[in-house]
Amino acid sequence: MAIIVDLDVMLAKRKMSVTELSEAVGITMANVSILKNGKAKAVRFSTLSAICRILDCQPGDILRYQPDNSEDV
Repeated sequence: MAIIVDLDVMLAKRKMSVTELSEAVGITMANVSILKNGKAKAVRFSTLSAICRILDCQPGDILRYQPDNSEDV
């Protein structure tokens, strides 16, 4: 996948657990884990906004684009 999720990095920088983030954002720990592990197919802007508010960061701090050489453009 060309979108890399660095949520684990931001959680470590903020010294916050998946449990704390899930409670603060209002989503399940399973959904945070899916997002954190890069398994999510989509993320709602409202969820992304809440994560950024709680972690005091920008979307670019937790999401980045990395070209995938195997993709035909």
